[in-house]
Amino acid sequence: MSARPGWRVRTGVFAATAALLSAGTLLGASPASAAPAAIKLTSSSCPNVILRGQTSGCVTELQNLLNAHGAGLAVDGNFGAKTLYAVREYQSSVAIAVDGEVGPQTKAKLYATGGWAPAPVDLRSSSCPADLVQGDKNGCVTELQRLLRHFGYSVDVDGDFGPATESAVRNFQSTHGLSVDGQVGPNTKRELYDTDESPSTALDLRSASCPANIVEGQSGGCVATLQALLNGKGQHLDVDGQFGPLTLTAVKSFQASAGLSADGEVGPNTKTALYSNISTGGGSGAPAPINLNSGSCPGNIVKGQRSGCVTELQSLLNHHGADLAVDGDFGPATDSAVRDFQAEKGLPVDGQVGPNTKAALYGAVTPPSSPPPGGGYSKILDVAAAEVGTVEGSARANSYGSAVGLSLSTSNYAWCATFVSWVAKQTGASSYRNTYVSGWVKQARAGNYHLSVTTDPQPGDIVAFDWNGGNDYTGGHEHIGVVRTVSGGSGFTTVEGNTGNPNGGSDGVYVKNRSTNSGYDVLFIRVR
Repeated sequence: MSARPGWRVRTGVFAATAALLSAGTLLGASPASAAPAAIKLTSSSCPNVILRGQTSGCVTELQNLLNAHGAGLAVDGNFGAKTLYAVREYQSSVAIAVDGEVGPQTKAKLYATGGWAPAPVDLRSSSCPADLVQGDKNGCVTELQRLLRHFGYSVDVDGDFGPATESAVRNFQSTHGLSVDGQVGPNTKRELYDTDESPSTALDLRSASCPANIVEGQSGGCVATLQALLNGKGQHLDVDGQFGPLTLTAVKSFQASAGLSADGEVGPNTKTALYSNISTGGGSGAPAPINLNSGSCPGNIVKGQRSGCVTELQSLLNHHGADLAVDGDFGPATDSAVRDFQAEKGLPVDGQVGPNTKAALYGAVTPPSSPPPGGGYSKILDVAAAEVGTVEGSARANSYGSAVGLSLSTSNYAWCATFVSWVAKQTGASSYRNTYVSGWVKQARAGNYHLSVTTDPQPGDIVAFDWNGGNDYTGGHEHIGVVRTVSGGSGFTTVEGNTGNPNGGSDGVYVKNRSTNSGYDVLFIRVR
């Protein structure tokens, strides 16, 4: 299956992170020959907290354990960037505060949820059989199980294709309109890898990356983290980043059990209760974020400080494209990110976060304080058109994720629907936000959030594409943008995020020529 213009195949939450970790899952196929001999993490030979930059047999053991959970790391005993990503992703998956530090609680979790599994192998590679079936035991099954978990199926990642895995496969096939035979052939493999945008769960709900109040209808990484934390409190939710009725019920149930007002809104008190008694990986976890402009933060935040002000700083830097662990510790990596940000904004590059740097940090990620209500489609086009030329991976593009609680770089996920959410947020035209095209289509068809389907497109309407037909706008075959002009016939132009640069180069926000007679489904959405 070839990718369509403006659309790229992206995998789910853990697979998206695996793509960041390595060029392919085969990296974990065999240990590096120079790796130090593995040492059990809980032995006296290993430090109490294992950190990035260390090289030892303790790190070898850590990488082996992470691979048992589907990380796909090269086992070299070196705690580098790839291992850090894997640690943070694992911590998120088991509802541990995400700090990237391997302390007593993270070690205990790794062993408690362990079970050695063959290193994952890409199902589409020649190393995997054309059809995976029950009874197979290999790295292909590890990858299968890892992918199934992306879709919310509670299967062990042990490389053993047993009855539970087969049941999950059949359920997946039924859900995605495939032949239900329990065998993982070409069509099932394709659907496993074909997903739209995927929220990261490596976000702290208390950071500036997440809304002050997380409510039903929102989606993205903050919702995914919320779901993971609720599961850590005894709930049983799919971690899909969608705040729907089941998540609402779980929130209210948790609030009632914690003696809170059961209003279903995840505000400061609910967040605090969710993080209470959650093991924090490296020990104390990140201090709660503090607004940089408050009287609680110093005039100049500098290297060496550890506080909630630094937590907030790191979260804001991540909005601008950095990839920091949000741990509240102003170390060398944070210093480097501050200097990069200052250089990009034309500020004095001194590594100190003073008034001007603070103002710039908030400037690109804070939406208008009072967006005009009911902005409608005319306002939407004005805002979208002003972004044309914004390049994927730039600080400006990365700030779009603030609309849905994402702090990922746009270089690492499909972000067309995130761009539309950002535009809607700036105009106040609709309160709906979603990283999935299917969500926008569903709400428009239901007439919710000031959205409706129209057959008379006008500039400023939203337009959804289903590249492979079927009119369902799911399965990773979809795209979304804003109508720019309408010719009166079948042709129209759009402003789209996450789309190809017509002049070559990186993807970004560009104008595209589209048609309703091009062999794919098109649905126009009116924002009233």
